[in-house]
Amino acid sequence: MITAIVNGNIYVRRGQFARAMLIEDGMIRLVGTEEEVRAAAPAGAQIYNAQGHTIVPGFNDSHQHLAMVGSMLEDIQLLGAGSIAQVQQITRAYIDARRPAPGTVLHGMGWNQDYFTDEHRLLTRWDLDAVSTEYPIILERACGHILTANTAALERAGITPETQPAAGGAFDYDEQGRLTGVVRENACRQVLDIMAAKTPAQVAQTLRTAMAHAAECGVTSVQTMDLRPGDWRGTLEAYRMVQAEQPTLRVYHQCNFMTPEAFREFLDAGYRTGQGDAFNKIGPLKLFVDGSLGARTALMRRPYQDDPSTAGIATLTPARLDELVQMAADNGCQVAVHAIGDGAIQRVLDSYGKVCTGGENPLRLAVIHCQITDRPLLERFAKNDILAQVQPIFLHYDMTVVEDRVGRELAATSYAFRTMKQLGIHMSFGTDSPVEDMNAIDNLYCAVTRKNLKGEPAGGFYPEERVDIYDAVDAYTTESAYCSFEEGVKGRLMPGYYADLVELSESIFTLPADELRRTQVLATMVDGRFVYRRG
Repeated sequence: MITAIVNGNIYVRRGQFARAMLIEDGMIRLVGTEEEVRAAAPAGAQIYNAQGHTIVPGFNDSHQHLAMVGSMLEDIQLLGAGSIAQVQQITRAYIDARRPAPGTVLHGMGWNQDYFTDEHRLLTRWDLDAVSTEYPIILERACGHILTANTAALERAGITPETQPAAGGAFDYDEQGRLTGVVRENACRQVLDIMAAKTPAQVAQTLRTAMAHAAECGVTSVQTMDLRPGDWRGTLEAYRMVQAEQPTLRVYHQCNFMTPEAFREFLDAGYRTGQGDAFNKIGPLKLFVDGSLGARTALMRRPYQDDPSTAGIATLTPARLDELVQMAADNGCQVAVHAIGDGAIQRVLDSYGKVCTGGENPLRLAVIHCQITDRPLLERFAKNDILAQVQPIFLHYDMTVVEDRVGRELAATSYAFRTMKQLGIHMSFGTDSPVEDMNAIDNLYCAVTRKNLKGEPAGGFYPEERVDIYDAVDAYTTESAYCSFEEGVKGRLMPGYYADLVELSESIFTLPADELRRTQVLATMVDGRFVYRRG
């Protein structure tokens, strides 16, 4: 199929725009004036009039959990719940509407106690018991690093006050030594395993739900952590089923194997970074070394300012981290490690320093999140050319807690997007969806304003770390493509690149930053085909 897009404001690179482009067989063949494109278009080519709208490369979310996005859209949706009472109300309404079979394990995610107006505390099993004692209920906090299970779920999982949590995890207890139902980090799997495993066909349907949402958000590529021990073969089969249809999203898998045994099984099956095709490709080994800031499980070098009893949770020992990183390097595999606290980031940089030589990083080893940093840590990124895969949308929530958690001095050097850019660090944008929504416009807004989605604070949160809209769009497109070794075919609207693009309602490069959120995705194209058109 050949398509000519005319009458557009097509972003090529900083300071360079074009009016038209010619697309053939999913690739951009020509970018230039309308006269040039019309002259090159053969008879019968489809002509698409962009009506003067701005067109940018398709957004590439450099870290998220696509299957979980689909599950969240299908399960109990708690994002934005403003109170414990509202969490209970939403869960009851879900039960009343779905009427699941007795004993069905119910799952939801998205709650955040810092948004609660009744009590600023974690949910407990007794809160969920008030909803139902018949159904096992598991509700994950928005960060995905804490969950609360009701009594029926704990009993189904065989968890008692004497049960030992998995290494790198924890159960919470009250003053009487009773389980509160709060489960942290690696111990979460001990509860989540009671959920019935989905068949590949069921996972495929969940992925279709998530991919449709991605298209609505203008996201044409994702780097997603869905492959993990136990079910990775079935998940890969589900992806093959979906991508054998007419695909709407390019996928780069971040493969979560936290033990050498699990990773060896994956390697022995023949999988390596880069294997696959343009729509379904194996990416890095994905590891976790800590938790989240909101849950105070991010690993810090010093105790939390607002809770000196803890400095977070290390979910991998330094020795095990070194072993897995070296194992990946020996097999030519990329690595991307979740690290939020400065203690966690230091550990990852220490480990990467043992396989990066001469300041070169040919495997494009990456740190995901990179939230709590100081200048020396960032300079270490630059020294070894380590990638930073960040989520500006996290500012929406984190700016309300970060100074309390780590103090003003460290908060001032954290979420340091402009400093990363100035140091020459390869910085890419993502959302960690469903931790936050996949909405690309909101993500850009937080990056360029340093404000939350309510427009606060008025001057921005440590505004010296703002980036401009050009750098923000590039971080979301060509820099994300760099993470997957695809910067030569993805992330620009130039000849020889994939025809993955987004038509926007506003001219975001001239629009005042504070007005960016009024922008809507009008159309999304993947591989030269429109996969979404706003009604």
